[in-house]
Amino acid sequence: MFYLLAKAFWVIAQPLSIIVLLMLAGIVLLALGRRRLGLAAHIGALSVLVLCGFTSFGVLLIRPLEERFTRPSPMPETVDAIIVLGGSTLARISTARGVAELNDAGDRLTDAVVLARRYPEARIVFSGGVGLMEPGGEPEAATAERLLLAMGIAPARLVLEDRSRNTDENADLTAAMLGNDTGTALLVTSAFHMPRSVGLFRRVGLDVVPWPTDYRSSGQEGFGLDFANPVHNLNTASIAMKEWIGLAVYHWTGRIDSILPAQASN
Repeated sequence: MFYLLAKAFWVIAQPLSIIVLLMLAGIVLLALGRRRLGLAAHIGALSVLVLCGFTSFGVLLIRPLEERFTRPSPMPETVDAIIVLGGSTLARISTARGVAELNDAGDRLTDAVVLARRYPEARIVFSGGVGLMEPGGEPEAATAERLLLAMGIAPARLVLEDRSRNTDENADLTAAMLGNDTGTALLVTSAFHMPRSVGLFRRVGLDVVPWPTDYRSSGQEGFGLDFANPVHNLNTASIAMKEWIGLAVYHWTGRIDSILPAQASN
């Protein structure tokens, strides 16, 4: 139920949906003769569009998430498991064409291959099933398996968890498969997604070493106008807003112990 409610809420709460809803509300209010309220709704829609699509607002929103965790330095001498979270492939295209089509988060899988070669004895644990928004697609673990095998990873090294639909289930089902004695485990996911992921894995008793990837900010941006990349800006703002909302809800429901989990002190 939590999964379905979260998906339904985000369909309405994402910036593009808010813009459309405000515009529709404005049209209805104008048709009913409520001119001031109608204009206010249209101005609100325009404001959200400009803020999220034509400024660096999204980058500034996502940067604190990306800077919360850093890669280990020095690198661990040995690694027993490399846990890779799903969300990096296009399920319907990959299924229909029998390929492993990557999305903007494809660094999760490419970094997994790099780490697998650096630590040839480590198990590669991929966690990802079929999401609600990808009906008819194969489990993401099957797509990832196809790519990892093509990149030369031995089948015996792969541990595939193919039932999870969100990060909460990633943590629960991965812990159930591996148990508590995982040794040193790297967690590979997008940098903006790492705080929530680490919090959830800590809750199930897996003390993972973060390996953030798929950065969306350089860490050097200031606030300003950006008319060159409105689609990219809107997408970044949407991702950041979704992640902050997810952190707040997961903390409020007791799934993570802090609204913004931090790097463990050495």
